[in-house]
Amino acid sequence: MLFHTLRVNIMMTEKAKKVADRLMRYVQIDTQSDPYSDTFPSTAKQKDLSKILVEELLAIGVSDAYMDEWGYVFGTVPSNTDKDIETICFCSHVDTAPDCSGTDVKPIIHENYQGQDLVLPDDTTQVITTEQHKYLADRIGDDIITASGTTLLGADDKAGVAIIMQLAEELINTPSVKHGDIRILFTPDEEVGRGVDKLDMKKLNADVGYTLDGGVRGSLEGDTFSANSMTVTFHGISAHPGYAKGKMVNAVKVMGHFLGSLPPIGFSPETTSGAEGFIHPYNLKGQLENASVDFLIRDFDTANLEKHQQVLKDLAEATLKQYPGARYETTVKEQYRNMREMLDKFPHIEANAVEAMQRAGVEPKQALVRGGTDGSRLSFIGLPCPNIFTGEMAIHGKHEYCSVQDMEAAIDTCIEIVQVYEEKG
Repeated sequence: MLFHTLRVNIMMTEKAKKVADRLMRYVQIDTQSDPYSDTFPSTAKQKDLSKILVEELLAIGVSDAYMDEWGYVFGTVPSNTDKDIETICFCSHVDTAPDCSGTDVKPIIHENYQGQDLVLPDDTTQVITTEQHKYLADRIGDDIITASGTTLLGADDKAGVAIIMQLAEELINTPSVKHGDIRILFTPDEEVGRGVDKLDMKKLNADVGYTLDGGVRGSLEGDTFSANSMTVTFHGISAHPGYAKGKMVNAVKVMGHFLGSLPPIGFSPETTSGAEGFIHPYNLKGQLENASVDFLIRDFDTANLEKHQQVLKDLAEATLKQYPGARYETTVKEQYRNMREMLDKFPHIEANAVEAMQRAGVEPKQALVRGGTDGSRLSFIGLPCPNIFTGEMAIHGKHEYCSVQDMEAAIDTCIEIVQVYEEKG
């Protein structure tokens, strides 16, 4: 693989140059995960980046860095204080979303961005504008990294990976920054909801955590969706089409009727925002005798998941009245739960992050995650873990972009976090 030669704004700090270089190298490694794979990780190529991360951690002095059989990367920046304080884990995921190609990513750095439209050269129909991407207007003067127009960028979550890697280097090279043990964790398969399926919490050996997987500068997210997946399958009756009158019940048509009956407003991702939940049909397959559709069920109130699922069951029942002889069945799988249910038991974790941001000159913006992070599940298996910004924006698509200065601010925030814990220890 041929890596770029990074050209950067000469006004960048050395820290910013290094984290930008890391991101631009990491995104060129294809790590897309696969929701339909039955392996773990779901794609072997995720380990290509993980191996590189281990090598780089060892090179900067994280002497215990290693990757386990499942593709998890662990490492420790050892304590340099005599105080007995909580061990902090910083976590990001190496995989990119299945929604958009992550193959042959060509990162571009737009130096000293001045608000102009960013026309992506490999597909000039892909234009990133401040009209469509409001946050970009706040980043005037920053150095903005994008892909070239045919792929996503992969800042979700390789920006987080780059931040943690640069954080480790900064801490090792700056002994005046006092801290307890700092654990590093890079996970596979977060984008397909399996990021901690094989994680050994004894290996991790941490008390509190922060995922680096957020967006706008200053965002601190302690509320995620609670999430289920649900599959609705319709069974029809097969018959020869030439002699089907009064016999055939076409499962594809039954499914079409069912999908057409979904509420058009207020029940879908494209018509909801803020604290509103939704259902989202995202995968459909079918033939004459059987047709099924997979749904994502999301809400910040876990109790509402059952209500949303009941709406789908009621619509399925109504559909059967139009197609005598058809039948349906559903399966539901729990995916993750709102981390707020656990974080409220440990208020100091978010409070320390707020204090750290203020000390780093970053305005804290406590927000909801209209999705999930590894922190959602980590919080329920022993590592309370809110989410911190990285600058990754317009994720899962060709317009994805990331501010280098946002990444630098995230590093500064994490440096302050470890010191806040040490001072209060």
